[in-house]
Amino acid sequence: MVDNRGTHDYVDDLRNLEILVCINGKFYPRQDASISVFDSGYLLGDGVWEGIRFHNGKFLFLGPHLERLFWGASQIDMDIGKTIEEITEILHDTVKRNKMETGVHVRLIVSRGIKSTPYQDPSFTVSEPTIVVIPEYKQPSPDTQKNGIKLVSVDIIRGSSKVQDHRINSLSKFNCIQACIDAHRKGGDEGLMLDPHGYVSTCNSTHFFMVKDNSVLTSTGDFCLHGVTRQNIIDICKTNSIPIYEKNFTLSDVYECEEAFVTGTFGGVVPVYEIDGHELRVLGDNSIVALLQTYYNELVELESSN
Repeated sequence: MVDNRGTHDYVDDLRNLEILVCINGKFYPRQDASISVFDSGYLLGDGVWEGIRFHNGKFLFLGPHLERLFWGASQIDMDIGKTIEEITEILHDTVKRNKMETGVHVRLIVSRGIKSTPYQDPSFTVSEPTIVVIPEYKQPSPDTQKNGIKLVSVDIIRGSSKVQDHRINSLSKFNCIQACIDAHRKGGDEGLMLDPHGYVSTCNSTHFFMVKDNSVLTSTGDFCLHGVTRQNIIDICKTNSIPIYEKNFTLSDVYECEEAFVTGTFGGVVPVYEIDGHELRVLGDNSIVALLQTYYNELVELESSN
């Protein structure tokens, strides 16, 4: 197990020592996989990425993930240089080359490409985009799935889209890294972040939901990533007649909730047991979070069987 507790806790798997990483269509052993120091992603965090689960021989919710990837690239005027179908083929080639069948988490990274010199202007790019696929055998920690995480509110906020558009899954994660550091300094597993208006927005690496008066609430989504799992949970609530609201709410509202959870591609639905010293019910009797975990796991199995 990794040392830090959080939604990305995972079970160690020795098979990961032997994985092959795909870089621009070629495969390299993990220890030999590298990119140029002049790559835009390394120099500037200039690019987009996706984390995708490969379960029972299928990439889960691949359509929404790749749509988000291409949309994000378009927002930063980056031409990926491949079609969605070609990226899909690269992903399948990667897991096939690694003889992977299930229990895999893939990081797909697309940077703008190689620079002629270290400078931010995209016109200084002198190559096609760099496309990297890192596949790992990676299963969420059962302990975290059952017992949850501790959130703390942090001083780092989600800024306006005119500062940095957080709806884009950008390689530039400095805002989230700042929030993560602040959360750890305050004794939390993740940081609960506010938007520019003082309303609760999201966490530094997951999306936040709370349960209050048998209803599920999450932010408007205006200042956070277009989460694939987040949208799945919203759709699950609507399908199963669980009241769900995307609205503005404050930390004071959060402190009065009965349950809370966070969502993400890797961890799925993860309960929260404490927020800023306020203890919450975790997967007890009549737990809506436990119910949503069940519904989400059923959706995963359905998705992988189609």
